[in-house]
Amino acid sequence: MISVKKKIIVANWKMNPVNIAAAKKLFTGIKEIARNLSKVQTIIAPPAPYLSELTKLYKGHRILFSGQDIFWEEKGSFTGEISGTMLKDLGAACVIIGHSERRARGESNEDIHKKIQAVLQTGLTAILCIGESDRDHKDGTHLAFLTSQLESALGGISKGKLSKVVIAYEPIWAIGKSKDDAMKPEELHETVLFIKKVVTNSFGKSAAFKVPILYGGSVEKDNAGTLLTEGMVDGLLVGHASLSVREFGDILRSAQEVS
Repeated sequence: MISVKKKIIVANWKMNPVNIAAAKKLFTGIKEIARNLSKVQTIIAPPAPYLSELTKLYKGHRILFSGQDIFWEEKGSFTGEISGTMLKDLGAACVIIGHSERRARGESNEDIHKKIQAVLQTGLTAILCIGESDRDHKDGTHLAFLTSQLESALGGISKGKLSKVVIAYEPIWAIGKSKDDAMKPEELHETVLFIKKVVTNSFGKSAAFKVPILYGGSVEKDNAGTLLTEGMVDGLLVGHASLSVREFGDILRSAQEVS
């Protein structure tokens, strides 16, 4: 189970590395750092074929494993899909839902809602990704967009199930660039407060303020600490930097220092 008392740092490896040998080497390097950080909850989200092998390399609670996506049915004629039950059986504790790359390939809000329900029914924790493609400070359309994503994904979920949800805010315009293109901490803080407000409207303040909020988008070792402290987020969702033991290790250490 994810520890909400720690900074949550998620490594989304996407479709990397190219083989299991490289995946084991990468994980082993990260493990040697993460296992010693008492104030950080490290989550590794490798490609699904690697899960069973990587989970054999670590036993403990400071590192958890995550799927990158699921399908909403438990079994059936759904070629190429993977269910929450399958991920759980492979050793995953959580799963990323609604990543911008999947939304860009046609995943709808309705699809994401069904996946969230499937995740919670399975007992996994959902890492729900939201984020706008651009920001319009004049009319606030980006805020309406975030509201729509949140309400459609979490609609109909009981207050008790909300404890199994983590929200990862990833502004699409900041993903995959350098630290200079990441969201400014003060703007991030404002967005975090807005997300809490939207969730509060549906579930009440007590439940909403317990939901961890992560940030993703050009996270690097040089800006990780500032994003966590001044951005007031509970953790980070890291993409390309998580494929380097040195870079991701520095991000983990930054999270340890600010916790």
